[in-house]
Amino acid sequence: MSEKLKVAVLGGTGMVGQRFIDIINNHPWFEVTTIAASPRSAGQTYEEAVGKRWKMDNPIPESVKNIVVKDVTDVKAVSEDVDFVLSAVNMSKDEIKHIEEEYAKTETPVVSNNSAHRWTPDVPMIIPEINPEHMDVIEFQKKRLGTTNGFIAVKPNCSIQSYTPALTAWKEYEPYEVVATTYQAISGAGKNFEEWPEMVGNVIPFISGEEEKSEKEPLRIWGKVEGGVIVPADDVKITCQCIRIPVLYGHTAAAFVKFKKNVSKEELIEKLESFSGLPQKLQLPSAPKQFIQYMQDDNRPQVTLDVNYEGGMGVSIGRLREDTIYDYKFVGLSHNTLRGAAGGAVECAELLKASGYINKK
Repeated sequence: MSEKLKVAVLGGTGMVGQRFIDIINNHPWFEVTTIAASPRSAGQTYEEAVGKRWKMDNPIPESVKNIVVKDVTDVKAVSEDVDFVLSAVNMSKDEIKHIEEEYAKTETPVVSNNSAHRWTPDVPMIIPEINPEHMDVIEFQKKRLGTTNGFIAVKPNCSIQSYTPALTAWKEYEPYEVVATTYQAISGAGKNFEEWPEMVGNVIPFISGEEEKSEKEPLRIWGKVEGGVIVPADDVKITCQCIRIPVLYGHTAAAFVKFKKNVSKEELIEKLESFSGLPQKLQLPSAPKQFIQYMQDDNRPQVTLDVNYEGGMGVSIGRLREDTIYDYKFVGLSHNTLRGAAGGAVECAELLKASGYINKK
């Protein structure tokens, strides 16, 4: 019998669900044994259910082609033979909140890519390199849910990944005011160019809900666990614009920062390059060896050259320079469906396993 943990992917036919399956193929700790999706896909093999909608560069893994897709709403059937679930369901927020809690109540940990529980006070929203201590809130959540092993953990929005790591690396210099504009890939909307031809050569200056997430979620990431809930930080103000651009993968951010403390460019670069977290110490399978790279060339980072840095799990920063109004400005780049979505959730699951929160049933 395999010693790998058995995983169910909820919403396995969508883009993030496909990315989960692609990442976990040949994963050293996890294996996908169950796939769940909408009732219209239930009863078909995964290959039949996805059909021509498979969007990954790699082919559908042989190990999942013949898995019969289950109805994601049949919580008992989906959860009974897996150790944890990865959630990428496409439902309303209220429906997602309800169904993820139902899975947790079957004593099945839920690691979610969805936004529904990001502001539930006792649900940790984790970037593993930045705030692993937020796992402490899980014990309080279990008491609320009445579970022994079941809980929900989430990863944050993809739009914050290209600038929040840099700001975190610079926390000792006390950044207190940030202006950021994100230039976001179309895969963030779950689409490619075949499905969204009007994006070719186009820019759309609005992405519903993204600006609020981009401004508020870093504050929760930097918050503290107090009284069994996560209290967001209040010492940084962020304002953001989010723009959709015609690239398939990669979110770029242009950010301006004010610091309370004086700091040189050289000191800021050193903090970026030396920044490391618990995933690096634990050598988690998905963790980049170097989380943040600084690029000296004026024309970097670029999506075509740099989006796959550290297998898409690293963050690239460049063009750091003094500003005439703010103290410094810089450009960041992260892979939105790897670091920003499915890959970040898988790394979160690895952290939870290594920390004893996810185990074989």
